[in-house]
Amino acid sequence: MQVWRGTGEVPADLGTTVATLGIFDGVHRGHQVVLGATVSEAEAADLVSVAITFDPHPATVHRPDEQFELIASLTDRLERLAATGLDAVLVLEYSLDLARNTPEEFVRTYLVDTLHAAMVVVGEDVRFGWRNSGDQHTMHDLGHELGFGVRIVEDIACEANGRRWSSTWIRELLAAGDVAGATDVLGRTHRVRGVVVHGAKRGRELGYPTANLLADDLGVVPADGVYAGWLIRPAHAPADGSSKRLPAAISVGTNPTFHGVERTVEANVLGRTDLDLYGEEVVVELVANLRPMIAFDGIPALLDQMAKDVARSAEILGVPAPQRPETSTFP
Repeated sequence: MQVWRGTGEVPADLGTTVATLGIFDGVHRGHQVVLGATVSEAEAADLVSVAITFDPHPATVHRPDEQFELIASLTDRLERLAATGLDAVLVLEYSLDLARNTPEEFVRTYLVDTLHAAMVVVGEDVRFGWRNSGDQHTMHDLGHELGFGVRIVEDIACEANGRRWSSTWIRELLAAGDVAGATDVLGRTHRVRGVVVHGAKRGRELGYPTANLLADDLGVVPADGVYAGWLIRPAHAPADGSSKRLPAAISVGTNPTFHGVERTVEANVLGRTDLDLYGEEVVVELVANLRPMIAFDGIPALLDQMAKDVARSAEILGVPAPQRPETSTFP
């Protein structure tokens, strides 16, 4: 999949396209239906399938004083968009100037003049242009006026409860620590991505070294607790054939046993004490919620529970459980 960061990178000989547009935060099941329809229409007409997306998220531009966290970083969003089969993505820098485009100005500039769209595929809740004044009816009218077809994809709801797939739903599930539920809405495991930083090194002293990520920099982090999941090293190219994808027990919170105040995501790679990940960008995928975060009455009780967390994580992930560390260097 080609990625064009701005209209200046769109090839002059692009030809005709089938296009869609949206933020696609998370690229959840609802997004996937629209994107799949875009790809199918393009393949049927032997055209190029293109999605327009935006960075940064419009909420951060319009409400800069409010904290807003992405479900997926732009890197992960692009990976997930590529997985839908799109030929290309046009990433537009979202700004107040872009937001001032009327619906017609936006469509003329980006869908017609830049992407030469023969068809535009959007969900029935599409909004675009100044103050989100453009909707599916506006798109139909502009298509008739400017010479492109429009396909509206109806919302598809979850069969279990009838709720439409949405980013709001995912945020609610993650806030409750329900990573399995978020996986169902996303269609894939929720992940966070960040650079490993130095921590207090208590995990190493306890026999369970962790890769530490600062939760403030990761996007939507689930509720405090302990999770089973995977640590992935995207840039790692092992010569010995070892895996980039490593099973892990993951702690999210402030380490209440040690009266911590800084919220972190700490991933203990099962059975590995030899990893040096400081300064490396890693991905942490959260598969299952094991338990809430609690303060323990002393180190022995904490170590007993950590051993259980590691064993349970191994069971869930389908990997051999490592032996419990025989000794701890913690004072």
